[in-house]
Amino acid sequence: MTSHDLPLGRHVDYPREYDASLLFPIERSLGRAHLGLRDDALPFVGYDRWHAYELSWLDRRGKPRVGTATVSVPATSPHLIESKSLKLYLNSFNATAFDDEAAVLTTIARDLSAAAGATVQVASGLPAIGADEPSESIDELDVAIDDYGPPKAEHLAIESDTLVEERLSSGLLKSNCPVTGQPDWARVTLAYRGPKLDRAALLRYLISFRDHAEFHEQCVERIHADLSQRTAPQWLSVEARYTRRGGLDINPWRGSPGLSPPRAGRDERQ
Repeated sequence: MTSHDLPLGRHVDYPREYDASLLFPIERSLGRAHLGLRDDALPFVGYDRWHAYELSWLDRRGKPRVGTATVSVPATSPHLIESKSLKLYLNSFNATAFDDEAAVLTTIARDLSAAAGATVQVASGLPAIGADEPSESIDELDVAIDDYGPPKAEHLAIESDTLVEERLSSGLLKSNCPVTGQPDWARVTLAYRGPKLDRAALLRYLISFRDHAEFHEQCVERIHADLSQRTAPQWLSVEARYTRRGGLDINPWRGSPGLSPPRAGRDERQ
């Protein structure tokens, strides 16, 4: 399929009943090929954690019910789930009767697993806001910026060969939807052990995504790949928390093999 086949960016009738066929999977290998990555030899582990804020269905007496859900799609799945198709799919539950919330969540997990090609975890509720491990923001660095894309790995540099272990964050990450051009906003957090990063160079690099068109998941994999190749950390974790659109936000995480995932949480902007 091509981008012209995507439901994103064109009028789509509002779903009137539950319909799993609304889900649109996209091959991860398409984006990874541009980074020189192979699905059978990935240099990272990770997941795409979705937060669903607008989940509703009918009970068996026709009364509407509402809830929220957290969805985790493994980075090893052959496909990612296109965001507007996920929104439309979840909206298809609005006028459909289910026995209870458990039946709704089981159905979502089954359908997303089939679309992604791997087991997808779905749980009721959302993680708490502000439950993060502490990080140091680099956003107030006094730097001049004149490059807004495409992303340039050559911006990245190390400040010294001294090994450090630190968590850095920036709320200035912005990229664009590759189909509609709509902006995608996020805070990105990097945790690593390795040669000390040049923070000004890192900020210039992250801001160079500003006019770049790429899916959320692919942006995070690009950041992980560029940092790994240019700065050679002993280990690296990259998480981006994108702001909500259409009742959904996505939080891709990629980390060196063997790392534990970061603590699940939400940002105030989400």
